[in-house]
Amino acid sequence: MATRPVQIAMKALDDSTVGQFWAEVLDWGISSEEPGVTNLEPKGVPYPDPSAICIDILRTPDPKTVKNRLHIDLATTSAAHQADLVARLQALGATPADVGQGDVPWTVLADPEGNEFCVLEPREIYRDTGPVAAVVVDCADPRAMARFWDEAIDWTLHEVTDDRAVLRSADGVGPYLEFLRTPDVKTGWNRIHLDLRPYPGDDKEAEVDRLRALGATDLDIGQGDVPWTVLSDPEGNEFCVLAPL
Repeated sequence: MATRPVQIAMKALDDSTVGQFWAEVLDWGISSEEPGVTNLEPKGVPYPDPSAICIDILRTPDPKTVKNRLHIDLATTSAAHQADLVARLQALGATPADVGQGDVPWTVLADPEGNEFCVLEPREIYRDTGPVAAVVVDCADPRAMARFWDEAIDWTLHEVTDDRAVLRSADGVGPYLEFLRTPDVKTGWNRIHLDLRPYPGDDKEAEVDRLRALGATDLDIGQGDVPWTVLSDPEGNEFCVLAPL
């Protein structure tokens, strides 16, 4: 049995506006499976595919109040590309964000509802990721996160230190999943979380039981009777296990 990240779920007061912003940022296709849900996927790429982590934007009445513990890093190929991308994103509605980053070579921005993201300076490691270089999760203990997530998903663990843990699809394509040490304490539900899917033919409930045995815990966030299961990792970060596909 195995599972893999297929998308991130992002809460928004206005899923259409936030969805349109990110579709233009990434040059991805946009659709909606139901009112209040905006889906973003790379054009011409089947879903799910290891070359991309898609985005589902979910309408919620709750406004953003604290810095997100999960954010997206965007890749660039040159200093000129980075500068041009920052300018284009600000023209689309992004605003500068100060998360205490100080003097760094990357640029921190926020989308129209304040969700932070980074436009990275050119880095060789992200040359082949596509527009999304990494999905980054704040944590207290990257080594503990590496132990859980290395077993929870079938991605390859590339690096683990006291400050950082890095995983990527075993196919060597698509964005990285990175856990970075931060002193910030988690408060409330995460506004952005990972969605996982088992593979076709796998038993979802058996996979959920396996994740529980690794240290995941069940969560009730008011989801009611739904076909997915809501869990949290050992640091309380929520994630959903969807039906096999």
